[in-house]
Amino acid sequence: MSQPRLNAKFWVQAYIRLCEISAIPAMVVRHGDDTAGTVLIKLYQHGIGSTVFERTVDMDGNRAWLRATGPDPIPDHEADAFIAKQAKFDPDLWVVEVESRDGSHLLDDPII
Repeated sequence: MSQPRLNAKFWVQAYIRLCEISAIPAMVVRHGDDTAGTVLIKLYQHGIGSTVFERTVDMDGNRAWLRATGPDPIPDHEADAFIAKQAKFDPDLWVVEVESRDGSHLLDDPII
């Protein structure tokens, strides 16, 4: 059974607040559609690189996060290029950038 969906704006606001409470800098760098926009999280680790996570649904219909740029961090400019390419195809796209020294991202669903 699939889980109920929060609208994108509400989820992003809650996620930003959770990061603030945990002293992890996070900000919306692209505002998408308030109700149905896809959400990308760009996790930047200074000196290591970036990973882009995309919200998805697993084979059982449960929410999950996909490492959209692969299993390992990539250079920041490559992550930005990936996001720009996605934005060309999805005008409703949200992008939240998170900066974390230790890689903490506080994503609430499994990463696949």
